[in-house]
Amino acid sequence: MKLLFATNNKHKLEEISALMPEKFELISLNQAGITEDIPETGSTLVENAIIKAEYAYKKTGLWCFADDTGLEVDALNGAPGVYSARYAGPAKNSHENVQLLLKNLRGIENRAARFKTVIALIYNEKTFLFEGVVNGRIIDTLLGDFGFGYDPVFIPDGFNQTFAQMPLVEKNKISHRAKAVEQLIAFLKSV
Repeated sequence: MKLLFATNNKHKLEEISALMPEKFELISLNQAGITEDIPETGSTLVENAIIKAEYAYKKTGLWCFADDTGLEVDALNGAPGVYSARYAGPAKNSHENVQLLLKNLRGIENRAARFKTVIALIYNEKTFLFEGVVNGRIIDTLLGDFGFGYDPVFIPDGFNQTFAQMPLVEKNKISHRAKAVEQLIAFLKSV
């Protein structure tokens, strides 16, 4: 079954491809001939996931899904949240985003945070939503060489390593994106 993942983010594509059963052929926006950035104008993760999925579906007619992910930090009233990718500005620079986050948390003891992923699937012209959440905390020092985005400063609850210190196979056992993808796969297997 061919399934379009409405992303050109190679890291997200790698993570989700590793989770998908072989019967699903996952293709990216580039592979579907969509090279433009899809505007994320929603005010929530749900809205952005739907916007991206609908855009890709209208362009290709393929069954497709999109995700939107946010890091929500308690001490920052849920920020960066829906603006996680562009927290430090429209350039979507991960290093600058992490540095701004650490600056904004300087001197704050409450480091509780969560990653949340929402997946919107368009299947048979209907939209289905799946959500994954992982709770954890933000640390002051960037640790690890794996992952992307805020992974070097996020330690999930019950672990003593950041997501960036975990090989993909380990991260994919517990991550927010993996939890949402598990629901997506279960749905696709049931139809």
